[in-house]
Amino acid sequence: MQGNFEIKQQNLKTRQRLIRAVRRFFDAHGFDEVETPALQIMPGAEVHVQAFETMLINPHQDRAETRYLHTSPEFAMKKLLAAGWERLYQICHVFRNAEGSPWHSPEFTMIEWYRAHAGYRDIMADCVDLLRAVATACDITEYRYQDMSADPFVDWEIISVAEAFERYAGIELIAYLPQNVPVDGFREILQQKNLHTAPDDTWDDLFMRVMGTLIEPRLGQGRPTIVYDYPVSLAALARPKPEDARFAERFELYVCGVELANAFGELTDAAEQRRRMEADMGLKESLYGKAWPIDEAFLAALERGMPESGGIALGIDRLVMLACGASDIKAVLWEA
Repeated sequence: MQGNFEIKQQNLKTRQRLIRAVRRFFDAHGFDEVETPALQIMPGAEVHVQAFETMLINPHQDRAETRYLHTSPEFAMKKLLAAGWERLYQICHVFRNAEGSPWHSPEFTMIEWYRAHAGYRDIMADCVDLLRAVATACDITEYRYQDMSADPFVDWEIISVAEAFERYAGIELIAYLPQNVPVDGFREILQQKNLHTAPDDTWDDLFMRVMGTLIEPRLGQGRPTIVYDYPVSLAALARPKPEDARFAERFELYVCGVELANAFGELTDAAEQRRRMEADMGLKESLYGKAWPIDEAFLAALERGMPESGGIALGIDRLVMLACGASDIKAVLWEA
């Protein structure tokens, strides 16, 4: 028991150093730290994420209103971008119900940052610099998980999703995009690779099965990996690529096989954002029997004009785990 206590104590000291280093990094790069409300009308945009629900009681009115603990501060921060703020970051607790694993906690710490008049490649550069700054501050030369390691100081692997499918799964993704073949054609390819499929799998379900089974475990080994340009159906808040609208300006960062961050070249078209939200909430209703209301204030902010921007969400707890070489998120949380 004493040994476990000492290990956790050291992990938490690393956590303190890491968060201080993150703040120094963004403060030095001219970002404003913000604190937006955790209670929201629409807690996020994710179809498969569940939120914590509560009631907001107005003492001056004979009614209560439903609110949700945010699954991300994204909408609130983008409203600030639309209001004229240009570089923002926020380190905050976010809440996702029905989650729990060595890499998931229903309450966890996230950093999100946004750059106005920038794109997702600017955010990629931020990631490289941030992970190197954190490693230096924590006196580590590599991030670790189980028997894997990743050196942030060497050149990173930066590949497109299509390249990752070809390299790690042996699948020519472009040939099997939903615009090109029926979903049954994609399903046959997975069956040939002995992956589980179900008759009601959507194209997105099959895509994620390939990612989770054949690709993600091989990413970020030896060095961090950025995988960019996801099919547009898998990027609800990212803008389509101007040169190829089948794909969206989205990337994910992987370290030691672990997804650490998710980033977008942000969608600023209010009408397209409404269409996507309504479609996603319709799917959420059909799958789970309940959907979230649309955040009309967010859509109004887009209509007023949000500049071209890049943004990202990065899991602080997971970054601490990788800095400590911990195998369970509970080993880096402030709980006895």
